[in-house]
Amino acid sequence: MTKRTSAKYKLDRRMGENIWGRPKSPVNKREYGPGQHGQRRKSKVSDYGVQLKAKQKLKGYYGDITEKQFKRSYTDASKMKGDTSQNLIGLLERRLDMVVYRAKFAPTIFAARQIVNHGHILVNGVKCNIASRRVNPGDEITLGTKAQEMALVMEAQGLSERDIPDYVSPDGAAKITYVRVPTLDEVPYPVKMEPNLVVEFYSR
Repeated sequence: MTKRTSAKYKLDRRMGENIWGRPKSPVNKREYGPGQHGQRRKSKVSDYGVQLKAKQKLKGYYGDITEKQFKRSYTDASKMKGDTSQNLIGLLERRLDMVVYRAKFAPTIFAARQIVNHGHILVNGVKCNIASRRVNPGDEITLGTKAQEMALVMEAQGLSERDIPDYVSPDGAAKITYVRVPTLDEVPYPVKMEPNLVVEFYSR
């Protein structure tokens, strides 16, 4: 199980962007970084720094997954046919915790991971508690009976700040079908993601 080691809104402030598009993000009020030196004038960032920030932002968006998991996704993407940056996004969007988040079964990616880890999610009728499991097109993801009554889930389904994307097809309030692996332009990121810079970072 991957644990989040820092407050999720601290990541927003470090990046200077509201990366999940949440209305309570402190970036909505102050765009400078956290801590006593947060308001210092920023020096020019090197190419390495730009690539590193792109990697941290993308990794953070997917629930601040471990470096080991993230690099494995890059390695797998680089071995696939086609554009590595598109492949990377496709693999990240196939993670079970992300599909649960996209289906609006949870208000945040962190809550989605918790719901999966606690065994509240069924994949094709079989309970699965592995958040990093890759979902395939045609797979059916269902909320467990107990989870359907959780306040967290009800809150998520009432959120107006994000919609269920086209590559996730809902069937009622507690079941979805993963239709296809999306391309970068189909993924509803609240901020600009640059997976091409992530590829540059790892291929140095």
